[in-house]
Amino acid sequence: MRRIPLIPTLVVGMAVAAMIALGLWQLLDRLPAKEAHIARLAKNPSLPAVAFPRFPDDSLLFRRTSAFCLEPVDIRRAGAGSAGYRLIATCRTGAEGPGFQVQLGTTRDPLGKVDWRGGKVSGWIGHAPDSRPLIATLFDRRPQDMLLIADTPAAGLTANTPPDVAAVPNNHLAYAVQWFLFAGIAAIIYAIALRRRAR
Repeated sequence: MRRIPLIPTLVVGMAVAAMIALGLWQLLDRLPAKEAHIARLAKNPSLPAVAFPRFPDDSLLFRRTSAFCLEPVDIRRAGAGSAGYRLIATCRTGAEGPGFQVQLGTTRDPLGKVDWRGGKVSGWIGHAPDSRPLIATLFDRRPQDMLLIADTPAAGLTANTPPDVAAVPNNHLAYAVQWFLFAGIAAIIYAIALRRRAR
């Protein structure tokens, strides 16, 4: 019987160990943290209203909020799945400050426009659309911008869908299973290769 090759075995062993470690990280760290985060978000709609945040803060998602739009600087469309398109205004809040974005409502008309002049807006806090590709978010750790989702639609638009914690993705268990499967498959393939080599 031939000796087991040392270097390839070490490489495969380290790769399998790394994949198992990643699976355990997803299962024992990322999953409980995400479940705790989702539990907090589930309580947010029933908590008292807060001022619309000046900076991104995911712990405030789904909280009731309000803000005053002095003037909409821009109104753009973004995809809204089965609801069609979201109309999102970028608001000026004064000479100073970062301004904010407000989702005015939805429309199924791909060319739909709205005549909205600003004013006080109330609703809840959500995430603004993120134009970064998914792969870019792995390296660009900037938090996603906040969005005020209006509870009363602008004239001519359909009301926004109320916040739903079920829409918050929680894929960490699936990620853990994938890493464990990758580790198992790698180990099995290497064991088969060693067996064939020994013949």
